[in-house]
Amino acid sequence: MDAQGRGRADDVDPADQWVLNPRTGEYELRLSPSAPESSVPGPRASGPRASGRRTTAPGREVPPQRRRRAEPEAPVPGRRGRRPEKKKSRGKRVLLWTGGSMAFVVLVAGVGGYVYLKHLEGNVSTTDVGTAGSSSFKKDEAFNILIIGTDKRTGEGNEGYGDKGSAGHADTNILLHVAEDRSNATALSIPRDLIVDIPDCETTLEDGTKKVIPGTSGVRFNQSLGDLGRDAGCTMRTVKAVTGIQPHHFMMADFNAVKTLTTAVDGVDVCVEKAVDDPKSHLQLPAGESTVEGEQALAFVRTRHAFGNEGDLDRIKVQQQFLGSLMRKMSSSDTLTSPTKLVKLAEAATKALTVDKAIGKVGTLKDIALELKKVPTKNITFTTVPVLDNPAEKVKATVVVNEAKGPQVFDMIKNDISFTEVEQKKKKEKAAVAARLKGEKSEPGEVRVRVMNGGAPAGSAQQELAYLQTQAGVSKSENAGNAPAEVAKTTLEYAPDQADQARALAEILGLSGAAMKPGESVTNAQGLPTMTLTLGKDFKGAGVKLDGSVKKPDLDTESTADQKLCAS
Repeated sequence: MDAQGRGRADDVDPADQWVLNPRTGEYELRLSPSAPESSVPGPRASGPRASGRRTTAPGREVPPQRRRRAEPEAPVPGRRGRRPEKKKSRGKRVLLWTGGSMAFVVLVAGVGGYVYLKHLEGNVSTTDVGTAGSSSFKKDEAFNILIIGTDKRTGEGNEGYGDKGSAGHADTNILLHVAEDRSNATALSIPRDLIVDIPDCETTLEDGTKKVIPGTSGVRFNQSLGDLGRDAGCTMRTVKAVTGIQPHHFMMADFNAVKTLTTAVDGVDVCVEKAVDDPKSHLQLPAGESTVEGEQALAFVRTRHAFGNEGDLDRIKVQQQFLGSLMRKMSSSDTLTSPTKLVKLAEAATKALTVDKAIGKVGTLKDIALELKKVPTKNITFTTVPVLDNPAEKVKATVVVNEAKGPQVFDMIKNDISFTEVEQKKKKEKAAVAARLKGEKSEPGEVRVRVMNGGAPAGSAQQELAYLQTQAGVSKSENAGNAPAEVAKTTLEYAPDQADQARALAEILGLSGAAMKPGESVTNAQGLPTMTLTLGKDFKGAGVKLDGSVKKPDLDTESTADQKLCAS
């Protein structure tokens, strides 16, 4: 970075410009002109440094210099230019950054000088995807980021990868879903050879004009980017068409990103069950664990001939393992407490990234990274769209969505349901919520409730009402029509003095404590207080218990970010 105006040589290490702010406990980048070492003129005293004192004039001593509290306008004197000491207790608060590459999101911590952040912002390229994504990033909601790795060639030494002159296709694709409560995340890989229908998509040309690119049917997913001028917005629309999941934002990088990012963190640890010698990718690794970076890291995530059946699905598994290892490296103290690594990573990540305009500001990228950092690695699940060989092909080269398993995987992500068992158990009940189920219960005939449809299939409120009255004995129930707004999950709102009725109805319906919402009652036609049962999108049918348990499909590939696996 530019060190101009600091009164130093141009080759100053950026890491040496980070100074600990004792007021906040965080490192800050100081780019203002260097301050004089003392506000009192005079020669530096001679003598041993151990004395800790300086003399500015005969007979006048100046106490040892101490760090001052950082002021908005004043640079911190004394220790400017010295590398900050490593302090593990504060290391995780140093910097946060987000970067994407072919198959991964890089998390690094980051706060710092405004000028430097604007410099990093200038590194990031943006694309206007219009209505294909969200207009802003919201920190209090679940979010989906489509991570795209293209086969476009950039940088030196990439002649052996991708198609020469290619605009860049969607070669590697991961839809990253981050739960609303940040307790878990799911990284869903989408095979490039998945047969899909690409919808019409509007793109913004370089001159600012709009162009609608016609859709096409029965083609490979990777053609959603690059072909006919399709941009990342077209890929986002294709994901929505295939899965029903709305990507809110995208991050895209090409081959060169893998090399620069892995070099910035001094390599990523990988493991292979058997020694690898692939002449096509030039990947050579001994059996067991190795550390790869640069060209070797790129060969590791790109090779199709070293593992499994030499197909794209086996390569996806290897890329997921690589991503898990990278996340562990990013959260290690060796990275988080090294200003040198963090600065290199911030530079490499921002230069590698293309994102949608809504998240193109450094402050927004930092907010995203801060939210991602909240998710424990043990609860980040890597999986792949369930697929089958394309039945239309004699020579199997492409795949189609497995309709027996795919829709359930997509619905779990749409409904913000974790794939990790630890979170399934954690989410069922917390102690305070579970307590709502404990206590006396009314008889079914004493329960007064009105039923509303808040997102369930049409007619569900009447069907549930019939079940309650004819089979469950809840005779004092009524149909209240549609709720004011749709909700994801079924809820029961009741007044404090109706808790015994609420517990009785929760037992009948299989409602969890989380579905019970202490609040207010409403008055029915007879002028009596009545609870409100709102059927959400999770409603499974009249009489079907809503106990919060989820049985996910058996998936051919699934792992979590904390697992150390060996490619085979």
